[in-house]
Amino acid sequence: MFSFFAAYPTFLVFLGTVFGMVLTILFMPAFIRFLRRGHIGQQVRDDGPQTHLVKQGTPTMGGVIMLIAVALTILLVGLPDLETYLLLGAVVLTGVLGLIDDVSKVAHARSLGLTPAAKLVGQFVIAAIFVLCAVNLLGIPPTVEIPFIYTFDLGILTTTIPMGDGQLQIPWLYLLFCLILLVGMCNAVNLTDGLDGLAAGTVMIVMLVMAAIAYRENMLEPSIFAAAVAGTCVGFLWFNSHPADIFMGDTGSLALGMALGCLAVVTKTEFVVIIIGGLFVCEALSVIIQVWHFRRTGRRAFLMAPLHHHFEKKGWSETKVVVRFWIISGTFAICGFVLYFAESLVA
Repeated sequence: MFSFFAAYPTFLVFLGTVFGMVLTILFMPAFIRFLRRGHIGQQVRDDGPQTHLVKQGTPTMGGVIMLIAVALTILLVGLPDLETYLLLGAVVLTGVLGLIDDVSKVAHARSLGLTPAAKLVGQFVIAAIFVLCAVNLLGIPPTVEIPFIYTFDLGILTTTIPMGDGQLQIPWLYLLFCLILLVGMCNAVNLTDGLDGLAAGTVMIVMLVMAAIAYRENMLEPSIFAAAVAGTCVGFLWFNSHPADIFMGDTGSLALGMALGCLAVVTKTEFVVIIIGGLFVCEALSVIIQVWHFRRTGRRAFLMAPLHHHFEKKGWSETKVVVRFWIISGTFAICGFVLYFAESLVA
């Protein structure tokens, strides 16, 4: 639609952010009214902070509108190519998986949804398909670069399967690494989505950095994609700021995590994204440490996990935790971008 602005790629990226934000703000109120009429609301954990019990029944599955806004933005602003459709396909499929989980929670009036095994299997399948398509259709090299240190060739153990006139290459080590990265990011963002505005705000910060990285790599469509995701997070924050009118649910959080992991593969920042998304990594590690420490000693390492609940238990207000975690997320993102930028200058 805006192809006549092709000579101004910076403007298109900016437009992607604006469209994502505006479309989310336009569509969300009607969706919230629909959810309220249908009494479709969040099921709050009984063992969580007592201050969260008032959130019981708050409309959820706001990720549906976020995904619609991202898709429309990409179609309206950019000139979608195979790269874009693969990114969008992986994110939408993950969102559908999260939607099934959210619907299950609402239908059965419980906070558990799908079993952890079912969700993990779905995430691994989606991630595997994306990575194999990235390697075979987009020509993504099966390497992982640690800036200034070493580039690991994870394609040394590759199986080649003839398929008609072509062939399917399965770089097992790279596939394994990316599966851990993508599924890990999915669940890390999902764990971060525990306070009003926390996941949306931190993902917005991270996606703006990923848009900048894609743009510097002359990858306009992935840059527009990342900008669109950032924009939808801004629009969602209008309704998700404390006290939230709606939650994104697993529909949104799992999809956002997959978006971050997939962008890392496409832009070849598989290692740097661990720093850029450092807050998500810390949230996930806090859960792992909590479980490991409790099984070993019978005591908890944190007052509650994920990490944001630990600070709530220490007496911090929800808003204070969210704003400070935004600051921490921004610091991680800046450090990751500086590392990437410095290495690219040297290269």
